[in-house]
Amino acid sequence: MTTLYSAARPLTLALAASLCALAAPPAERALAQDPEAPAFDAEADIAMRVAQIERYDNGPDGLNAVIVHSQTAGFKAREAAGTGPLNGRSVLVKDNIETEEWATTAGSLALQYNFTRRDAPMIANLRKAGGVVLGKANLSEWANIRGDNSTSGWSAIGGLTRNPHATDRNTCGSSSGSGAAVAAGMAWGAIGTETNGSITCPASINGVVGFKPSVGIVSRTHVIPISSTQDTAGPMTQTVYDAALLLSAIAGEDEADAATVGVPRVADYTEGLSAFSLEGVRIGVMVNQLGNREDLKAVFAQARADLEAAGAALVDIEHDTNREMYRDSFTVLKFELREEMGKYLRSIPEMQGAPTPRSLADLIAFNKANSDRELRWFGQETFIEAEAETDREAYEKARENAVRLAGEETLDAIMAEHKVAFLIAPTRGPAWVSDLVNGDSFNGSIGFGSPAAIAGYPHLTVPMGAIEGLPVGLSFFGAKWADHEVLKVGAAYEKARTAKLPAPSFEPWSAER
Repeated sequence: MTTLYSAARPLTLALAASLCALAAPPAERALAQDPEAPAFDAEADIAMRVAQIERYDNGPDGLNAVIVHSQTAGFKAREAAGTGPLNGRSVLVKDNIETEEWATTAGSLALQYNFTRRDAPMIANLRKAGGVVLGKANLSEWANIRGDNSTSGWSAIGGLTRNPHATDRNTCGSSSGSGAAVAAGMAWGAIGTETNGSITCPASINGVVGFKPSVGIVSRTHVIPISSTQDTAGPMTQTVYDAALLLSAIAGEDEADAATVGVPRVADYTEGLSAFSLEGVRIGVMVNQLGNREDLKAVFAQARADLEAAGAALVDIEHDTNREMYRDSFTVLKFELREEMGKYLRSIPEMQGAPTPRSLADLIAFNKANSDRELRWFGQETFIEAEAETDREAYEKARENAVRLAGEETLDAIMAEHKVAFLIAPTRGPAWVSDLVNGDSFNGSIGFGSPAAIAGYPHLTVPMGAIEGLPVGLSFFGAKWADHEVLKVGAAYEKARTAKLPAPSFEPWSAER
């Protein structure tokens, strides 16, 4: 459910034209984001976004992408216009990131009264840059770490998020609402978080740009955690330029988050994007990660052709990842989940109206006591395993091994051996039918995102086309701290792309479309 905002001024002809533009494919809408485009009208844009939320998010067939949105966003946009690089642009925030206005719940009833009245440092940075926090986006509850057979996009607080391209289809997770809302035009941009695939998968499946930066570029303070090794926030937008602009706004050093201190960070990630050329750029193609779908391979082949036509030199690479990486990463996630969740819960103010959980064990007990609302469709097996993951020596060995295998022995080694600056692969397959009873239907043969997630390296996904009207994305990977370069190559592909991108239908999928 969302809190409705009554716009302070009526819809003008310009606003009506903007609403019509939302029906255009993203490739056409991207023209309005060009740095040389006419002046941005923050107040009119906010009114347009709120109108999209009110039209498409609520009701029995609504997208459920937005948990709550501002009743004063128009006034905030007017105040923010001209105050920074974002110039009053609207941003939805995944509901595991604290903002002073609303509760931060991670989608769980256990935290429905978690009003900390704090801004996460990244949100403070966003506001300083002229961004308007439009509201909180739905998510896969607890960022999809609670238990087995979950359905991405479902939370007890927000319900099931629906894909605007096909409302019976999944949005992937865990930044489900962030991806769906941007695709539906409900915000200029959104902030998601990722531990392993939680920005890039929903971005790909909802047909938008998603960027998981190197761990340390963006602060994690006042973000409900899973893993201090792998967690990061990142932008989800319609274009690579906008993702770079939003990243520039939220990035920054934070003494409370040691991973952010002293890291190589770029002040303006949009710099040089429009001028970057693919001519002579060597890019590795992860051919073992293309999956088993011929239709996806055909879309990927067109993306390859576009890159080559723009001058890139593509190098086919066969690689099978060491499975120890996944095993040890899961050990790391469980150990850090117990520790980091406890630290976070002990940091929040006493909740008014309900007991305040102070540990992962408290959350497990809450879910058991409220199993009819929390555990109806899937359990909390991972929570329970994490509570029992207490061997620090085993954890430290697992962490060292997982990070080394993913970074030094996979991404770094591949790029060095084949003398390539970037790697590419399809991000994921098309969206599957949402099924609360049976859970998600991931095709595990597609994609190469886990090494970048485990090692903390950058990962960008850009729309590359569609299968039966369902979006699919192209992933770009680079070295640790090569975030700016990865954004540049993604922007160059976006410019060279010839594939037609689908517009959201806001209807169930149909073979007759």
